[in-house]
Amino acid sequence: MTEPRAHRPDPHEPVRALPAPSPQPTDVRSATPPILRGSHLGPVVRRLASIAVLAAIDAGGVTGGLFVSFVLREVYYGRTLRWGSLWQAETDWLPFLILVTLLVFAQGDLYAERERRPGIGRVVSSLLLVVLVALAFGLGTGHRFSTYGLAPTAFVLTAILISLLRGSYDAITGNLLRRLGVRRRALLVGAGDHLTHLHEMLGRERSGIDYEFVGVLAPEPDGFDLPILGDLKALSRVLATHRVDEVILADSEFGERELLETVEQAHRRGVKVRIAPKTTELLVQRADYVPGQSVPLFEVRSPVFAGGEWVLKRTFDLVVSAAVLVVGLPLWLLIAVGVTLTSPGPILYRDRRIGLGEREFDMLKFRTMYADAAEHQPYLERANEASGPLFKMRRDPRVTPIGQLLRRFSLDEVPQLLNVLRGQMSLVGPRPLPLRDYDQLEDWHRKRYNVLPGITGLWQISGRSNLSFDDLVRLDFYYLENWSLWMDVTILVKTIPAVVSGAGAY
Repeated sequence: MTEPRAHRPDPHEPVRALPAPSPQPTDVRSATPPILRGSHLGPVVRRLASIAVLAAIDAGGVTGGLFVSFVLREVYYGRTLRWGSLWQAETDWLPFLILVTLLVFAQGDLYAERERRPGIGRVVSSLLLVVLVALAFGLGTGHRFSTYGLAPTAFVLTAILISLLRGSYDAITGNLLRRLGVRRRALLVGAGDHLTHLHEMLGRERSGIDYEFVGVLAPEPDGFDLPILGDLKALSRVLATHRVDEVILADSEFGERELLETVEQAHRRGVKVRIAPKTTELLVQRADYVPGQSVPLFEVRSPVFAGGEWVLKRTFDLVVSAAVLVVGLPLWLLIAVGVTLTSPGPILYRDRRIGLGEREFDMLKFRTMYADAAEHQPYLERANEASGPLFKMRRDPRVTPIGQLLRRFSLDEVPQLLNVLRGQMSLVGPRPLPLRDYDQLEDWHRKRYNVLPGITGLWQISGRSNLSFDDLVRLDFYYLENWSLWMDVTILVKTIPAVVSGAGAY
């Protein structure tokens, strides 16, 4: 049987105007990891060099502190200094202590970027944890300590050495960065007194690196001694024509959608986004704090997508999809027979959906409606029970008896495993919307099309059809910002009880 008219191209109807897609859209998670990109190689090399130097400083501090403590112990007990035996005693513990120190320091963000790196307080607390771990390990393995004064002495000496060496490193590299003319090129965005105050309080530098303010994006041109480059709508143009390292926002001046779109445009060009909230906002919000000079800044981090994890994800998709199709073949054949016997029409329904790169594709499902269902859609719009662009009805008269059962347990979605094998979908991702729903989306929603759509996702484990459309969009954005392979596995596991319970499925 042919498809309903609403799903066949009509030569007399205008072609659907979709945004011009890229020639071959790809999931953003499949991109080359930043460490391998030529444009990122310089900063990555500098970061790796910084980490290596700091690690060498810490290893040297542990070595020096431990060795001097051994020397002081011998002097305290009036023994003759035998340098060879002292070194032998140190090397028994040194590899273990250095390894534990590096791991604890890394956990404490002591190898983070310059502006995020904690100070002496974190060094001392981390070294205290190293001492406790070393003592616990020694006691647990039956080591006999000749004196317990060695541990506090080594702790104090190591803390002093590492603090001095790290302080010297920060001072030297900070002075070198200024001499080389390294600047943080910042774009201020906001309005009113808050933005003026922000500019004044930021000062000239942070963490040893000078600011160079590119200009201001503000609705009113008055009250600023920086170039006015336009309002918020000019952000895309300014980022394209100016070299900008950071966009600093006066948070209170923006609505939710404006803030999301601003962050998306900046991250698309690899520009950091930092927010300066009001004092009252600090009391009720949690964020990733970035130490500033006189004003707190909070960074909105860009999504981290790793090409290696993407390869694993795609392999996982292919293996699981093929296995489910083969193992469940008797059940799929039984469903096909049931669909055929209960209503005339094809077994599979090809639903036109919008997928990766905002391109249309045929999403496969077991047919759950009568063959002419699409022709009745306009008459049912007033009975829509979903908010926003979605269309949902709890008692849709177009659904067949077996279709209700299939929808209740989401068995109608199984043929989408073929879409996964074709590379059109993934097991987990934002759900692809029908053309009718897509036409009602706003521009800020379209970020969800940067990745392959999924058979299941956060929608399915967070209430399914009971959620409002705004809630669904927020879930999509959360998934994009926090994606990991482990998150995909977690969603798949949680989908099973959600499907079995049938909550929100209609």
